[in-house]
Amino acid sequence: MKRNIAFLVFMYALGIITAYAVLPETRNAKIYEHLFTELLVDVGVLFLLLSILPQKISVWVKRVCYVVAYVVALIDVYCFVKFDSTITPTMLLLVGETNGQEATEFLQSYLSPDILLSKVGWVLLVLVAHGVWSVISRKDVSRSVECGVRSENSTEIQDSYTKSLVPNSKSHSSLLTPHSSIILLLFFLAIFLFSLIDCWSNKVAFHRLMTYETIGEVEHELTEKNRAVLYQPLYRLAFSIRANQLTAKQVDKLIAGIDKVEVDSCAFTTPHIVLIIGESYNRHHAQLYGYDKATTPRQMKRAQRGELIAYQDVVAPWNLTSFVFKHLFSLYTVGDSGEWCDYPLFPMIFRQAGYHVTFLTNQFLPQAKEAVYDFSGGFFLNNPTLSKAMFDTRNEKLWYYDEGMLKEWDEVFKRREERGKRKGIEEERGERKEERNKRGELTIVHLKGQHLDYRTRSPKDRWHFKRDDYDRPDLRSGEIQRVAYYDNAILYNDSIVDQLIQRVENENAVVIYVPDHGEECYGPGVHFCGRMHSTEITYRLAHEEFDIPFWIWCSHSMMVKEPELYEAIVKAKDRRYMTDALPFLLMHLAGISSKDYRRDLDVLSTEYREQRPRILKNTTDYDKLKKEK
Repeated sequence: MKRNIAFLVFMYALGIITAYAVLPETRNAKIYEHLFTELLVDVGVLFLLLSILPQKISVWVKRVCYVVAYVVALIDVYCFVKFDSTITPTMLLLVGETNGQEATEFLQSYLSPDILLSKVGWVLLVLVAHGVWSVISRKDVSRSVECGVRSENSTEIQDSYTKSLVPNSKSHSSLLTPHSSIILLLFFLAIFLFSLIDCWSNKVAFHRLMTYETIGEVEHELTEKNRAVLYQPLYRLAFSIRANQLTAKQVDKLIAGIDKVEVDSCAFTTPHIVLIIGESYNRHHAQLYGYDKATTPRQMKRAQRGELIAYQDVVAPWNLTSFVFKHLFSLYTVGDSGEWCDYPLFPMIFRQAGYHVTFLTNQFLPQAKEAVYDFSGGFFLNNPTLSKAMFDTRNEKLWYYDEGMLKEWDEVFKRREERGKRKGIEEERGERKEERNKRGELTIVHLKGQHLDYRTRSPKDRWHFKRDDYDRPDLRSGEIQRVAYYDNAILYNDSIVDQLIQRVENENAVVIYVPDHGEECYGPGVHFCGRMHSTEITYRLAHEEFDIPFWIWCSHSMMVKEPELYEAIVKAKDRRYMTDALPFLLMHLAGISSKDYRRDLDVLSTEYREQRPRILKNTTDYDKLKKEK
């Protein structure tokens, strides 16, 4: 144990330094409460293992541990300094997709002398101190061995060697009697046992996290209050590797299904379909659904003219964006056999049918600082093979406000128009021209919407609602202010979707608006905003977090050209609906005939099965909750 005391000291110091180095510089940032005890357990286990192993083996084990610990710690802290994020699954994914030239350019751009003065320098100081100690230790060993060579007693050689490994061992040798050594060992084991008890729940949670079989289960686990705290770089690396392994399995299934997509025919009933996907939209804060504040004035005007049809009884299957996205994009619906990745993705079907598919997202672009929720929701959208199979065009930039999506729209369609002019209409002859003219447009726009933090979801010069506008004696002043921020975000969202509609008003177009899920925002008797992931689903929670706005807008020319379709849209507005079946509605609008289309899940079909159970989070029947409220 004396031989490995340096391992215990420096690995423990490295863990402490690393934990403080990646602590965010915010007012409420706190160090992990079990840092000191859990780190002692982690390092202590290895320390005891090294003490048991034969010296020849333990030396190499230590060297491997040192290299891994220091390298991973340096990378983790460096990422935090440069990208404000420790190691994440997305970061690991980006590294895997980086070629040699890109890696060289990255190192040239981001590795500079000033990094030594950052928190990365803290880790380097530990490394240097460890190196200095090792050099001094070796010199002591060398001197001791030289002295031993001159000694005829081999025992003296061993004694001098052992003493050299522990500084000042000679002066303390009288303390290390058999009895005192046993007492010291028992003291260490007592502290170790106490530390293990203190951090046991986190160890159990980490084991649970690492043994799930799907990325969805992993994400749901991370919403629990007793979720694992990945308090060290090695844990974050291990989790990132595991997350990528799980997503790779689902990606492989989706890729295998690309060639199985079949479309019999397409009528292109709606030449341009626009799907707007919102975020965290509580329907009960929408004027369109009876809210007492004018949060959706533009939608109201369109609804009054009969062009916007607001559906009255629509719920989301989950209150997690990533889960909802998998249901929205896959033809899998709740209750089907297998997994969501066993089914085709609807953009693939549209491309196969002849639609030009454009995807503009303000959330799901791979970036180093990406939470596991965004990683889980966007991994299949960002996979190069799947992205190519689903989308003809997509954006490459995220914007602070959703207004940036309008710029993306304009630039994308302007570039396409310019390319069309360069090609020249005269080059398109015969069947090629005819085929080109009948291709439709599917444009998917994914907004930030009302995602927390509400205050940052709309520009200050667009704020309309103030704290004084609310008569809520049940809420504190700060809570009322957050309600105002949320309503301002909805009002801003109203302006964005209206401008998107304006861009297709003169076309034969249909626009569908659907958010991923709802959001708590200080409903009656609740002092909370956000989402309650680990709570049992009650009617109140379903009312706030699963009830969502859902509407379909038709251009005037579409209403004239396809009166039966418009009539079907109007007739369906009061039907019970859950958005996991959205792809079948989209296929109806396009007029796509395929073996994968199901009339009983198409809300516009006369064969729609309205009494299908709407199961929330795979556990709770929404309609039974309504009856029991």
